[in-house]
Amino acid sequence: MNTLFIISTIVMLCSSVMVITRKNAVHALLYLGVSFLSAALIFYLAGAPFIAILEIIVYAGAIMTLFVFVVMMLNMGTPLRRKEKNWMQLSGWLGPVILTIVLLAEILIILIRPPFSFHQLLFISPADVGFTLITKYILAVELTGMLLMAGIIGAYHLGKRKKKAIHRYLEQTNEL
Repeated sequence: MNTLFIISTIVMLCSSVMVITRKNAVHALLYLGVSFLSAALIFYLAGAPFIAILEIIVYAGAIMTLFVFVVMMLNMGTPLRRKEKNWMQLSGWLGPVILTIVLLAEILIILIRPPFSFHQLLFISPADVGFTLITKYILAVELTGMLLMAGIIGAYHLGKRKKKAIHRYLEQTNEL
């Protein structure tokens, strides 16, 4: 288990560094997806299969879809066919494919011989997780909610288009 954990951690670190260093947003999103999948595998290897499934559903599924839609909506500049063909070159997708193959090999190893016995795991239902979040960790949930709201307000103000400021005496009025 320790070897698989270390390999998953290395894949996650490599893909996270590639997310930060890529100039192309689409390539960064590919590496971000690999990073989310490796985080899910790390959670599974740590004995938290429920959190691993949530990681895949919420982050690798929903958040990645949201990011892809945002990149498509931003439409950063005029798309050139030659530039788009360069995105499909081997150098653009080879890194994420190699890292994903490493994760797939780890998953196959886990399926062949599980790293731990399922009798050792304590199964927790989603209702228990929700109850614990609302009772024991209510402060963390509320602080996270405020942080997300601050991020939404900040993104709104950063993305808001500035109106051209015209002095009120320079405006032409049609009052006759």
